[in-house]
Order: sequence, then C-alpha cells, then structure tokens
Amino acid sequence: MTVLSRSAASLRVFGDDLLPEEVTSLLGAAPTAFEVIGGQSQPNAGGRTFTARTGGWRLQVARRSPGDLDGQIAELLGQLTTDLNAWRELTTRFRVDVFCGLWLIEGNEGISLDPSTLKALGERGILLDLDIYGGES
Repeated sequence: MTVLSRSAASLRVFGDDLLPEEVTSLLGAAPTAFEVIGGQSQPNAGGRTFTARTGGWRLQVARRSPGDLDGQIAELLGQLTTDLNAWRELTTRFRVDVFCGLWLIEGNEGISLDPSTLKALGERGILLDLDIYGGES
C-alpha cells in the first residue's frame, strides 16, 4: 500500500439557527467562510454564490500532498478552544464535522489516523466525514 496522494480537511458547523459570530466566540477563531440561512454565501473558488439553505461556519487548512490527515486535523483543532463544554454546546445544537477529501492516484493508497487524533475528535463530539476520489485506471 502506498501513501495517500493528497488530502484536504475543514471543520464545518451547520444549523438553521447558526449565527457565525456565536460559533466564532465559542471556538475562539474566525472562520475561513460562513453564511446565515437565507443569506448569500461568500464566493466559492469559481466565483459563484448561492442562497444558503442553512447556516454554516467553516475553517479550512491547506491541502497536503502527500496526504496528512493527522497533521491537518491537529492544525484545525490547534486553532480552536480546548474547552469541552464549548464543544458540547456546539455539537448538541449543530452538526459539527471534520470534512476530508482524499485523492488517490493509484488503486491501493492508504492513510491511518493516530489514536490521539481519534480521541480528540471523539472528546469534542466531532464526526469524521470522508470523501474519497479514485485514481483513473
């Protein structure tokens, strides 16, 4: 098994009554992007905007090649509060996840997560969401 070609990671918080400034205050860091329900999103990489169907708050870190989810998740969480009560408040009110993109070039690439990374996500009640993009055959 070869090492994963590329990875991307972002922390996402979604909810209809989400106020971005409240999430920013609880987590202690400004988002990379945010929107409120019914409002216009910030332009995406293609310059397009959309009307938000729910509120959202996202913090993104740089993509890595080769893939390094442990490092990316540590970078995300390292910017945010360690107060588990704040995390509990967020996760009981909103959907909170770390969304990861994994890109394969070959058919049998892989990546592992350290137990300390899994523990940090679990203690905070954060869902790990993986999108895997296969290589061309």
